[in-house]
Amino acid sequence: MRIFKSRAVRAITTAVAVGLVATGCSSDRDGGDAKGGDKDTFVFAGAGDPGSLDPALASDGETFRVTRQAFEALLEHEPGGSKLVGGLAEKWSSDEAGKVWTFNLRQNVKFHDGEAFNAAAVCANYDHWFNWKGTYQSSAVSYYWQTIMGGFAKNEDAEAPKPNYKSCTAKDENTAVIEVNEPSANLPGGFSLQALAIHSPKAIKEYEKQDATAKGDAITYPKYSQEAGTVAGTGPYKIVKWNKGNKEVSLERFDDYWGEKAKVKNLVFRTISTEETRRQALQAGDIDGYDLVAPADVTTLEKEGYEVPTRDVFNIFYLGMSQSANPALKKPEVRQAITHAIDRENIVNTQLPEGGKVATQFMPDTVAGYSDKVKTYPFDTAKAKDLLKQAGEEKLSIEFCYPTEVTRPYMPAPQDMFELMKADLEKAGITVKPKAMKWAPDYLDATEAGSCALHMLGWTGDFNDGYNFIGTWFAGPDKQWGFKDQKVFDAVNAASKVTDPAGRTEAYKKANEAIAEYVPGVPISSSPPAIAFAKNVNPPKVSPLTQENFAEVSFK
Repeated sequence: MRIFKSRAVRAITTAVAVGLVATGCSSDRDGGDAKGGDKDTFVFAGAGDPGSLDPALASDGETFRVTRQAFEALLEHEPGGSKLVGGLAEKWSSDEAGKVWTFNLRQNVKFHDGEAFNAAAVCANYDHWFNWKGTYQSSAVSYYWQTIMGGFAKNEDAEAPKPNYKSCTAKDENTAVIEVNEPSANLPGGFSLQALAIHSPKAIKEYEKQDATAKGDAITYPKYSQEAGTVAGTGPYKIVKWNKGNKEVSLERFDDYWGEKAKVKNLVFRTISTEETRRQALQAGDIDGYDLVAPADVTTLEKEGYEVPTRDVFNIFYLGMSQSANPALKKPEVRQAITHAIDRENIVNTQLPEGGKVATQFMPDTVAGYSDKVKTYPFDTAKAKDLLKQAGEEKLSIEFCYPTEVTRPYMPAPQDMFELMKADLEKAGITVKPKAMKWAPDYLDATEAGSCALHMLGWTGDFNDGYNFIGTWFAGPDKQWGFKDQKVFDAVNAASKVTDPAGRTEAYKKANEAIAEYVPGVPISSSPPAIAFAKNVNPPKVSPLTQENFAEVSFK
């Protein structure tokens, strides 16, 4: 997920509003008393606002952190790990060709609005997404649908991917069969995505009365997605209020939940955009936990008795290049020069927590398919200058966009990381024109549209397959990068079609090597993000996919 999965969208890849610095004051309960320490209320601080209460319209971690507590997908991941397990489907299987997927569904499951969950509900969701029109077909709105299932019943954009979704059939009340046109490395992992979580059919009928709209790169999301009341999932919590003034989303325990009930009645997600302010709020007792702990704060908090677990490395941070935004980037020597100019080791040593790693390719070394044979571009300012001279771009001037009002698992201090890269590029003789943009929706929409020549983004994996990383960006033409290189596209797609796990791993290695040879951008680093909890909290199992289940939380 962009963390813009995406666009990490991106992290892709992806259309969300992110919050300003919160004041740390408590709001009234339900709206309630959201002050930490209330045994009926657990308050957690994230770095940004959700962009939507409908996860199908999102691609970012802050949205999914909230919606994951209220919506469930057909498949899920084991607590604290990346192994696929049953979600709303107890069992699943596919035919040998990987085109027909059968889901044996859980019984006696209810939606928050009282509707019954069944196979017809599953098909209502998938058909709803497949029949999206207008602005819903924008990759900034329907990124994950397009990534996993391709285009739509009637593609309105010539650049929209070919549909891979074929049909969904309710074989009986508790058996749903989803068919696709071609096998894909995105399946079955894609069935676990929060963006493909299942909504009440009654709610979907209300959704379909409203449109998303666009003006330039700016997206206006439908009203139902911006206020609680209509959305209804099957999760352990239901969303009851989104107080945008207080930058809080409030959830209540769903007592008719089919599984183990949430241990704490009320759950509040509050936006506090800076690391320091989040830490101070925890220490003051205003919140009970927060994400994306500054590397320098980990030891301090641990010594004070707070729980500060660290997730395993499962992300990538990169410097993106949009060839459509600056024609000079079409020259391979220029892209290579920029890559040589960046001191990645300095970024890792000064900006990331212990365990951070310099990246050589667009996936972390914890994912099968990582190659030890990719072409590398070590930090070398003189080499960068020489390549610019060869390209006739000794006076290169380039716009460099960076986000404000956000921290991400792969990008703990965006402005500091930007300043380091800016200084490196200037040492190589490149004139950098900074452009600061609010993370959501401005920055995400602009990078998705390919409007920023240089930009910083990253990705935390949605599921454990190499295609979820490199296929996110390089399976075909993408506005964010603005290039067309069939060798790269073919290598990535060839890997996705190999069914043998060992063979697929080798094919991913070849694809990583082809990407590194082309240099579409600069993979910078991978990072193990930390998460903190108050001394009186029994925390949930932390997830390398940042998919914590807050129903597991309790107070000591």
